[in-house]
Amino acid sequence: MEFYPSINWTSLTREFVTLLVVIDPVGSIPVFLFAVQSVPAHLHRRFALRAVAIATLVLLGFLVAGQFMLETLGLRLGSFQIAGGIVLFLFAMTMIFGESKPTREIEEAERDHLAGAVFPLAMPSIASPGAILAIVVLTDNHTETIEEQVTTAALLVLVLLVTLVFLFAASAVNKVIGRTGASIISRVMGIVLATIAVDAVLGGFDALGVLDVDPPATESPLASGKAG
Repeated sequence: MEFYPSINWTSLTREFVTLLVVIDPVGSIPVFLFAVQSVPAHLHRRFALRAVAIATLVLLGFLVAGQFMLETLGLRLGSFQIAGGIVLFLFAMTMIFGESKPTREIEEAERDHLAGAVFPLAMPSIASPGAILAIVVLTDNHTETIEEQVTTAALLVLVLLVTLVFLFAASAVNKVIGRTGASIISRVMGIVLATIAVDAVLGGFDALGVLDVDPPATESPLASGKAG
């Protein structure tokens, strides 16, 4: 018997990788370690759980309300894809050429003297601007069924669970890769995100009829007519 014959596993994999890249669980480890410096060790897991729970609520909120926002503002999906692709590309450039994600967000925490689960861990480290934008682009109430949107939400929750596992094992992982390793991984993910962003821009121009773009061998999740 063939199970789930209609599921596009390639598309699901690409969506999962997209969410994994923009949420960047490894890049959140140094931020977490900084944030819990003044927190008793026995509360570290509860601290991580609270941060991931808040990030989950924020991202799922954008998943549900993103389409309503577009319709209220009278925006076309193609225009949103282009804008989203440009912002994601700029976000990717900061990952590649700017200060690494952990370094930048730790410095923000130091400036504001905040080391809580909400800032900088839940936002902007886990529920980053790139993650919020990606989850909006990855869902479309008009072209995607409820089941497909639930699948995207499930992939999001899966990536957040991966993030939670990394935070639970933060001390051990940090000893292995160090802050330098986390910075390198973050920059590599930035290159992947930049490629996805260019695909989104090309897909947006194609949707608006400005360009006739040849379809890729495998469809990009951010250029597939999704926007939520």
